[in-house]
Amino acid sequence: MKKYSEIIEKTIEQNRQKYIDYLLKLVSIDTHDIGHGIDGGLEGEGQEYLAGVFEGMGADEVVKDPLSEEAILKCNELYNEGNKGHNYDNRFNVYATFKGKSEKSILFNGHIDHMPADNLENWKIDPLKPEVLGDRITGLGVADMKAGLMAGIMAGMVLKDAGMELPVTVKYASVCDEEGGGNGSLCAAMSGVKADAVVVCEPTNYEVIVAHMGWVFFQVEVPGIAVHSGLKLAGVNAIEKAYLLMDAINQLEHKWLLKYKHPLLPPPSSNVGVIYGGEAGSTIPDYCCFKTCVHYLPGVMSREQVIEEYTSAIYERCKGDGWLSGHLPKVTTYQMGNPFEMELDHPFVGAFKEAYKDARGQEVRLVGSPAGCDSRTWHNIVGCPTLQYGPGSLEQCHAVNEFVTVDQYLDAIKIYANLIMEWGEAPEEQKGA
Repeated sequence: MKKYSEIIEKTIEQNRQKYIDYLLKLVSIDTHDIGHGIDGGLEGEGQEYLAGVFEGMGADEVVKDPLSEEAILKCNELYNEGNKGHNYDNRFNVYATFKGKSEKSILFNGHIDHMPADNLENWKIDPLKPEVLGDRITGLGVADMKAGLMAGIMAGMVLKDAGMELPVTVKYASVCDEEGGGNGSLCAAMSGVKADAVVVCEPTNYEVIVAHMGWVFFQVEVPGIAVHSGLKLAGVNAIEKAYLLMDAINQLEHKWLLKYKHPLLPPPSSNVGVIYGGEAGSTIPDYCCFKTCVHYLPGVMSREQVIEEYTSAIYERCKGDGWLSGHLPKVTTYQMGNPFEMELDHPFVGAFKEAYKDARGQEVRLVGSPAGCDSRTWHNIVGCPTLQYGPGSLEQCHAVNEFVTVDQYLDAIKIYANLIMEWGEAPEEQKGA
């Protein structure tokens, strides 16, 4: 173990309750998205809290950057990214900079928004009154992803508490509206936020994610003719017609499964997650709508291809149906994000491996994730070497009694602090963006 790693470990142990308390405070602040961010979000109070934390730590700069439709439209035009039409009232990103001995930089990114609590009767505690229950820190949004966001911040605090000078400039980007498709980080990109390396602090369960899938949400609206169910043959059942179209996209999914492979990711997939239509069992429904999410692979598939093939599969099936051929369904997309894949031979990957090994005494696994996140923004748009690592697991995201273990949280702080020091030791000519 390197000397600085020993000092970091000792400092964390001496201050563990303080670092846990910072997280408990953040989790106690309601920052949930409303309607996946389309109708707004409550991030403001949480962002003000973090701005105060950064100022208390002696940040050289703290910036509050309002989210805007203008930035999303620009991003959409330039990069085919961004989800339009969201409400941005009192929604702003917070950026902080702590200057180090070198201008070489590392940025820790996390989203402060989370999904609203469901199934309150099944929670052991009030979701907004987080507690340490045994070896778990439990509370709404703690895994997705306030523990990761706060662990990155506490990594800087550990080095400050230990009296260690930052070898590189350390930056933070706490963003809003990630649950709405990542608009917060996209706005940060449009505002020029960047670094020589980026850690997206999403939960990864002691693995580092170097690739994730892209996604597209589809809405399919199917028309019919409403009549009394006793006169069924005189009507057209929109729900039954919708099933025909679902079968068509299931067949497309099977075709993709056989054709496209990736060493770190599952095959492409389509999921029907919502279906509604009809008014009564005694009425033939004249309308049915279903919503789906497609996950697709980096490198071998593109968003344009997915949209074209998906739409074509639906309309091709319509040709074989007497009703649908003359009454085509309406197919629209309403949220999407591109895939991400990091170059494994980049020196930042080597620096992370060293930091992890020094912190935990073992090698880290490099894996892919089926779930998209802001890694794509920092890597694809900003052009930064990017890795995803954070406390918690994907299984805990949006879950009842959401938790991270105390060890996951404290280990993440240790790994991040080690990484800051390790990145400072990397050759200067290896700088990224």
